[in-house]
Order: sequence, then C-alpha cells, then structure tokens
Amino acid sequence: MEKQDFDIQEELKKLPLKPGVYIMHDAEDAILYVGKAVLLKNRVRSYFRASTKKTAKIQEMVKRIDHFEYIVTDSELEALVLECNLIKEHRPKYNTMLKDDKAYPYIKVTVNEAYPRILFARDMKKDKSKYFGPYTSAGSVKDTIDLMNKIYGLRTCSRVLPRDIGKDRACLNYHIKKCSGACQGYVTQEEYRKRVNSVLDFLNGNYAPVIQELEEKMQEASENMEFEEAIQYRELLGSVRAVAQKQKITNSDGEDKDIIAYAVEKDDCVVQVFFVRDGKLIGREHFYMTGVSENTGGQILESFVKQFYAGTPFIPKELMLPEELDGSQVIEEWLTKKRGNKVTVRVPKKGMKEKLVELAEKNARMVLNQDKEKIKREEARTLGAVNEIAELLGIPGIVRMEAYDISNISGFESVGSMVVYEKGKPRRSDYRKFKIRTVTGPDDYASMEEVLTRRFTHGIEEKQEREGRNLAQEYGSFTRFPDIIMMDGGRGQVNIARKVLDRLHLSIPVCGMVKDENHRTRGLFYNNEEIPIHRNSEGFKLITRIQDEAHRFAIEYHRSLRSKGQVKSILDDIEGIGPARRKALMKHFGSIERIRDASIEELREAPNMNERAAQSVYGFFHTDMIK
Repeated sequence: MEKQDFDIQEELKKLPLKPGVYIMHDAEDAILYVGKAVLLKNRVRSYFRASTKKTAKIQEMVKRIDHFEYIVTDSELEALVLECNLIKEHRPKYNTMLKDDKAYPYIKVTVNEAYPRILFARDMKKDKSKYFGPYTSAGSVKDTIDLMNKIYGLRTCSRVLPRDIGKDRACLNYHIKKCSGACQGYVTQEEYRKRVNSVLDFLNGNYAPVIQELEEKMQEASENMEFEEAIQYRELLGSVRAVAQKQKITNSDGEDKDIIAYAVEKDDCVVQVFFVRDGKLIGREHFYMTGVSENTGGQILESFVKQFYAGTPFIPKELMLPEELDGSQVIEEWLTKKRGNKVTVRVPKKGMKEKLVELAEKNARMVLNQDKEKIKREEARTLGAVNEIAELLGIPGIVRMEAYDISNISGFESVGSMVVYEKGKPRRSDYRKFKIRTVTGPDDYASMEEVLTRRFTHGIEEKQEREGRNLAQEYGSFTRFPDIIMMDGGRGQVNIARKVLDRLHLSIPVCGMVKDENHRTRGLFYNNEEIPIHRNSEGFKLITRIQDEAHRFAIEYHRSLRSKGQVKSILDDIEGIGPARRKALMKHFGSIERIRDASIEELREAPNMNERAAQSVYGFFHTDMIK
C-alpha cells in the first residue's frame, strides 16, 4: 500500500493471526522499530490500544508511527531470527535494548577436517565448516551436540588427526563409550565419515531416525525399570525436538541469494523477493505486474527477472524460484556476465530452500489479497461515492465533476481555481488557475462569474476550432465539459453559475455545497432545494474532499504569487507593458477599473502608449483566452 493511503485503523483490522515480524515507520519512512510476534494481529494492535500499559519510550515511539509493514513467517523461531537480522541491518532507534544476534548460537561441523567435530559456535566464519542455526536455546544446542557425539561416537578433542593418531592415550570419553577412539585409529576414516554424514543428515532436517532410536531406547529403559536412564533419554528427546524446529530464515552457506515467488489473480500479479545476504534474510520487497492473465508462471518470472535485474546494481550468487524460467540457460548466462562470476538459477524441490520459496509465495499472496481489499475500498470511496451523489440528485451517468473557488486578499489580487474529479479521483492535469482581471475589490460573486465565463467560453471556442480542423476527437481540459458543476456555497453561487451557463446556452447541472455556521459541509443545494446528506456516507466524504481541494488549490496559487512578489498589479501580466507604461496608465486613468473600461482609442491617447500597446491592454481585459 502507498504510504499516503495508509490508514492505520483499517490496516490493523487486516493483520493475520500468524507469527511474523512487524516494522514501524515514521512519516519520513525511517524505521522506528522492528519486533517479532507469535500472533501479528494481537501484538501490533496492542501498540494502538489505549488500555495497554506502555513504557514512556514506547509511548513516544507510538506517537511517531505513520505506517507499518510485516513479514509472515512459519514459526515464532523464524520471526525471532528475522527480527535480529533486520535490527542489525537497519539499527532502528527504538530497538537499542534488544539483544545482538551473538545471543543465538550455531552448531558447527568441521567438515574440512579429516575427522570432523561438532562444535558450539557463536558466529559464522568462512572457514569451510558447515554451520546450522542460529538457534534460540543454547542449552538445547549443547544437549544436541552431546547427543550426536554419544550416538555416533564423534571426537571432541582438538588433536590434529590423522597426524597425531596413537601419540597419546585415549581420553575419558572413549572409556565411557562416548567416543569411537579415532585418536587411536580404532575407527577408519571412511567409517567415521559415514557417522558424520548421519549427523549432517540429522542437522539438515532428517530427524526421524534419531527420534525413533531415542524413543525406542527410552521405552526399553522404562520396560527394564531403568527409570533414571529413561528420564535422560526423554530429556534428550525433548532437546532434539526443540532443535528440530530450527528456522529456515538463515542458511548455513553464508552466501547471497534472492528468493523469488509470485501470486496471480486474473490479470494482476505480485512478485515477492526475499533478499538473503551473508546467509541472512535482511529484507524483502514486492513488485506489481499487470497483463499476466495469458502468461505461464515461467513467463511471468522471466519477465520479472529481466526487468528487475537489468536495473539493479547488485546480482546475487543464486536465484531461488518456484518453477523453471522460460529460457533459464540464457538468463543464467546474462546474470553471470553482469555479476562477473557464476550465477545459478535453481528451483529447490525439498528442504529449507523449498520452504523459503513457499514462504515468499505466501507473503506474495497476502499482498495480493490486501490489494483486492484496497481496490474495493478505493472503489467505494470514488466510484461508489459518485454513484451516491448521482442517485441523491437524480443525475445518472456522472463521471466528470468540476469545482471552483475564489481566494483574495484585496481588490484585483483575487485568484480563482478550477479542480476536476473524474470517477471520484482528482485529475490534476486538468486543474486550472485564474487571475481575476475584471473585478475591483473582494467581490466573490463577480469573480466567480468571470472565472466561469472564461472557462466555458474558452471551451466553446476551442471545440469550434477543433471541429473546423477535423480534430473533434482531441479533447483538452477546457473542451471536455463536466457532467456536474459543484459550487462552493448555496443558492447565490449556484445562481451565478446558472446565469453564465444560460448566457452561453449550455445545459450542465449545477449543485451547491452548502456549509453550516462552522464552515463545514451540511448538504447539497440543487433545483432550488437543500438536500441533506449523511455525514458518514462516502458521497459526503467525496464532497468534502472536493471542497477542500478547490480551496487548497486556490490558496496555494495565491501564496505562490505572493511569495514571488507577483501580486502587485494586474497590469504586470500584460505583454508589452513595462514599469514606465504601467505608471503612466495608472496616472492617466486613476484606477484599474477605468483602464479596463477604456476603448482602444482612449488607451492610445495615454502617455507612452502606441497602437500595439493599446491593443495589448484592451485584449487582456476583453479576451476570454486563459493564460
């Protein structure tokens, strides 16, 4: 969702009852806070609930929240690790008290050694070892290492093998049957490697054989009434199951990769990309694609990959996708050339990588579903609102609405604004500004009459010109007339508009937006009667937006003129009339009104004036062309 359209209360209603990470942003889009949740809906809503007790720091943070986003995960454990990664990457102001990721340990297997060991590690290094984790429980990690060593008889010593085989006596672990005696040569390197491979298989997610073996040993000890041993197996079994929940968010290879998935509905598509750097998911982004209804998944992915990586400076070592690209080999060659070394595009079929792709797809689907809801809300507040107004007034087929406003400080410094809404949305390219030329003093009715006369006269002339040149199909902002005119006021403003339209022989409905004594919209004035409108309706909200926009546009124009020092004299805008002639005209005629009413002959007789200058002044006040 675009930031300017973000409604916190509406977004809170859509939060899922799933684990994940939430990210709070301020109005400048800076990240204020990153947190994890077992249930996103409950956790995020608690920040905005008055009854929830909050620390002073959190209260301060909540005041600054402009919008939030979230990433759904499969478990709280994944959310915890992702939270840590994002905090380390973005260092949000209100996360300073959270623990560093050093609190989460890894299991390290020294596969680069001839007789590998399983070790407890606090960080990942590029030392050719295999890393698993991070995990949330250091105790469970230690128990698992002890368990693996006990089951498979792996060594824990730091001897250099095979160089030091037989140099010293076997340690206590061998004598208590926790080590196979590799330091004495009691197990071959090939057999030892098989045991290590079984450990790697377990750490990669194949827990069933070990869990089954522990359950059998626990049952056997219990049947033999060896209850202390049975309790030990039960506790080890609990530790294994805790580790078996290890998260998928961090990979042990420490490489850079992008995980890409998509979700499609009819002609629309959302592509979700997870960015993994140094083995950690540090962020995600989603992208919209349209016109995909007749494309296969491979075609959608190929189109996205080509467009996205053509414009991004960083190419990861690996792309992980849910299905094969059309032209995968060519894409790999292209990415490899851009990166400078090998890039692999793969479709994981099992294990952690496949689940990461599934997680990306799940988030893409969620974004797409949210967009559907956003589109429904947008239709309600735009087309739905227009239809409400049309039904209320009995005017079918309203598409284009025009509203006008006058802003002035004094006299000829008045300006007018025209704003245009089509299908309930502002069409800013058709907005127009007017400097009032013919009205002296703050006369809003007369100023409005001038604005409307100029607007529709110009439109009529432009239509006639285009029809004469066979350009009738080309429409500018003035040739396209509105289906309804919305006047900022009641009977008086409506009558002014009707007067102008009758004079120009135009038949356009005119509606007044009536305000109460507090200058708030109260109802609509149409066909000489005031029609009430419910304040909570979408039609009422649209009318309020149109009024505010017309007023804002007029005020903004006036301020811009004042800031530039341009609101001095209306004569400043007449081509060919410089300071000397302006001074002479004012001295000769005495007022702007008398200059406006003068004929060409009278203007020519003024000091410093000639035929061309007189024509320019007369044309400025008597021509309906809008500059």
